[in-house]
Amino acid sequence: MVLPKYELEAKLKDDKELIRSGVLRNEHPLDPSSEFEEFIEACRRNDIKRCQELMSAGVNINGKDQFDYTPLVIASLCGHYVLVKLLLDSGALADPGSFERERAVYNALTPRIRNLLLSYDYSKAADPLQPWYSHITSLLTREKPKTSDITLVAAASSFHLHKFILSARSPYFRRKFADNPGLATYKVSPAIPVEALGIVLRYLYLGQLPSDLVGPGSRVSEEEVFKGIDKLCKQLEINTLWESVLTIYDRRLARQRHQDEVRRAQQQVGDFFRDTVLKHKMVVDSRKANDIRWPHDNAIFANCLLRADELEGGEEDDHAANETRNGIPIGPAEDSKQDANNATQNGTRRQRKSVLYPAHKAFLIRSPYYATMFSSEFKEAKDAEHLHIIKVDCVPEVLEIVLSFLYTEKAECPLEFALDLLYVSDMLLLDKLKTKAAITISTLGSSNRKVLMNTTPSSSGAAGECEQQQQEVEVVEVEPINVYDVIRAAWDLKVRRLEEFAARYLASRLEDYIDEDEFIEVIRESASRIKDRQETDTIELLDDIRYYLSERFRLRFEGEGIEDMMDENQIAQDSQGGEAAETVAAVDGLVNGNVTNGVVPADGAEPATAQDRASPEVSSTSRDATGLRTLDGELVEDEFDADAINYELLLNKIDAMLKALNLDA
Repeated sequence: MVLPKYELEAKLKDDKELIRSGVLRNEHPLDPSSEFEEFIEACRRNDIKRCQELMSAGVNINGKDQFDYTPLVIASLCGHYVLVKLLLDSGALADPGSFERERAVYNALTPRIRNLLLSYDYSKAADPLQPWYSHITSLLTREKPKTSDITLVAAASSFHLHKFILSARSPYFRRKFADNPGLATYKVSPAIPVEALGIVLRYLYLGQLPSDLVGPGSRVSEEEVFKGIDKLCKQLEINTLWESVLTIYDRRLARQRHQDEVRRAQQQVGDFFRDTVLKHKMVVDSRKANDIRWPHDNAIFANCLLRADELEGGEEDDHAANETRNGIPIGPAEDSKQDANNATQNGTRRQRKSVLYPAHKAFLIRSPYYATMFSSEFKEAKDAEHLHIIKVDCVPEVLEIVLSFLYTEKAECPLEFALDLLYVSDMLLLDKLKTKAAITISTLGSSNRKVLMNTTPSSSGAAGECEQQQQEVEVVEVEPINVYDVIRAAWDLKVRRLEEFAARYLASRLEDYIDEDEFIEVIRESASRIKDRQETDTIELLDDIRYYLSERFRLRFEGEGIEDMMDENQIAQDSQGGEAAETVAAVDGLVNGNVTNGVVPADGAEPATAQDRASPEVSSTSRDATGLRTLDGELVEDEFDADAINYELLLNKIDAMLKALNLDA
């Protein structure tokens, strides 16, 4: 149900008063940054690709512009259904009962968008951190696989917990376990009610606090529970718990406090992850990596080691002989330090190195791959004298990205590692990380050809007037990624987003690729992917390239479609006279290249001007003092003529290639 306008205005006034008084946090602050302005403009234009790039760069999708509009309201107002859904899935706030949700619903351009917003439920929405904190919460009751390493005992109750999480969240536990890493049981004071301990642990493990602190069958009063919580807050140094306890009866405030605590916990776990896992990684000779021995009762509470090997011929690592960290004994690998030093001094070829990361099963089981491994009959699931070493088929840089994602939900992926990350995340069944890698490739991997205009003055004419002589210099940005590798990865891993990106990428530079042997080979592979091929079958990759090629040159009316349109217009001309004749003339100008004012796309968009058609992103012609040159060197005067000729040239090259491959059917 949508609130009437007067109720919306009253609700807005109430919300502003609560924010001004400091009771509520302003979830939609004014954002005057240029990045946010660009994001708002991209939402207005329905430029989904640019929106994804800006969201990946960290733009605030819940900010407001100077006119008090949020991206969600703009997308709803402009009727962009897909963009509205993308914003909601990416964390745009639209909680039922909130002013911004009601405002977006009230301004929705179409019933479809209105229904989407009305069906949106915050509790079921894709909160970016929801999978992460839900996993941590589940560890409180999860029994298989066994990941706990400490037991808290209170009266007749026992809680199986994790030293890593307790140390990250509580300064008291961090000091306690640092002094005694092998501690297996911790007894809580009998004066603390079990109900109070349960609420504190639920808070530490990021669960929503119950509205009833005391259950119906409890033998303690609510006052005793409050006193127990107060004692534990002071002892464990987690004073922010009180803020959450005092707001459990206000749904909106409780949600806000929980969001704040989740973000705080993410920062705490991230800091502790860097101080333990990353700080204590070991770089060793690959031949002796499996000889490393780590005890179970180690100072960082690790219960397995992940190994990633460097590529052959890598640069010498300053820490190549660093087989021990902080006095942790690792056995036979200690002898490799002297061997490594001797090899370097004698000038022998550097041996391949391996990097080992001490890890925690509690976070690794976020991957279904590791959850199955540690729950099965594999040796990694069985007890051993020392920590098991688990090899991961990737370079150390990629493994660090995976670990960062598993521990903190954050994953900054450089483009040069995106393909490797794509394969590793597919192996580990991490769909969200796999999507992140695909987005990195499809957004950062699509830089455009740029044309730089150099101007030099020259004298001409009787009066010796200076004119500007323009010379085009074409600069192609080189991507640190191979588009053919992207295509094959998309096929292997069934990532449609990457197939579309590769086709769009090739279409935008087809003249640079179409004569390459590798391009011909990838077209052959695309054709061979169709089993039991029939004469009417098409080549999917080539169909996509043709589509994006037509978009590139803004020619939507091809082949028989043009002729049918012209036939219909001819009939209309015979029956209606001059008005229809103008329509036929416009279409005829489109076909023959005589239109100079613009091209009307088939999708009903605004006409493209000559400046649009000659934009650096799509231009494939060269300009000299007398006009434009096409791909075959022909001189033309108009950009539209050049685009039409280049389009036909590229299509003819595609047809010739298909005939040579015997795939012209």
